[in-house]
Amino acid sequence: MGYTKEQLLARLQELQIDFTKHEHPVVLTVEAQAKHVGHLNGALSKNLFLKDKKHRFYVVSAMAKTNVDLKVLSQRLGLGKGGLRMAPEEALGEVLQVPLGCVTPFALVNESARCVSLLLDEGFKTQECCFFHPLSNDTTIALNARGLDKFLSSIGKQPVYVDLEANPPVGKDQPPDLASLVPSDAIAIPGQPDKAAPSQVSDMNHAPVNNKSTGVSAKAVKPTTDVRKEKLSNGVSLSNSFADPEKYVEDFIERTSSLVLSEITEENVKQYGEKLGEVISNTIRKKLATELKSTATMFKNTAYSEGFSAGTRQQAKRL
Repeated sequence: MGYTKEQLLARLQELQIDFTKHEHPVVLTVEAQAKHVGHLNGALSKNLFLKDKKHRFYVVSAMAKTNVDLKVLSQRLGLGKGGLRMAPEEALGEVLQVPLGCVTPFALVNESARCVSLLLDEGFKTQECCFFHPLSNDTTIALNARGLDKFLSSIGKQPVYVDLEANPPVGKDQPPDLASLVPSDAIAIPGQPDKAAPSQVSDMNHAPVNNKSTGVSAKAVKPTTDVRKEKLSNGVSLSNSFADPEKYVEDFIERTSSLVLSEITEENVKQYGEKLGEVISNTIRKKLATELKSTATMFKNTAYSEGFSAGTRQQAKRL
């Protein structure tokens, strides 16, 4: 079991690190997070969980407005232009031990993440405070770079701040400037194929959304066309196969029907009477809202991923 949000906050207090806590609904993007804390003084962060071809992992934590080109970053690490990939979803649980949308520098507190390399945006050092999720994306904490440094030092991580927008030349007489940040140890996540990441990444944690350079994010769902099994709040498994919409709709209707029927009990009829319909409606809304939002995001990301790949395969030949 990895650290919980409560355990992390308790550790920050033990270290006498000043921070403020802001609770809010679950958010998956920096834009959504900004609606709740954007009016406060400080820098929003976006984080990306990456891996290279040798199964070494990286967390890149950038300011929301920082543009990060993964091809350039890969070269600066000495990995070649295509050396970085999006880490598989399974690695979030196996390595960082956080759920989707919760990539954060604080996840390195877990022993399983001891070999993960952390690259911090040097812009954080100039900010009055910086916003991060404390292992859970229903909360944001604000602290300054000194507080973050103190925490990282307490877990044996030397804070390393990098100009993530720099593009220094790399060649025979100009070695990669970030090569020393490549982890020495690999972490094996069995059965996971490599997937290339777009050269520039968006403001979602852990997922590319568009081809515009808007930086790196820690709140996201990795695009995938694989059939994956998602455990729902009512314990029913659903196959998220984007290639079979009829099956998806059928499963969704069946699941919704099951939820409705599970709420129509003799006890509820006696308790709520004529208001039972309203109670059931609110229950269904609550249980399905989060899943639908997540599914919509996955559809959007998959559509982008497929379009990006198709465009790459069918580029017009130059005359």
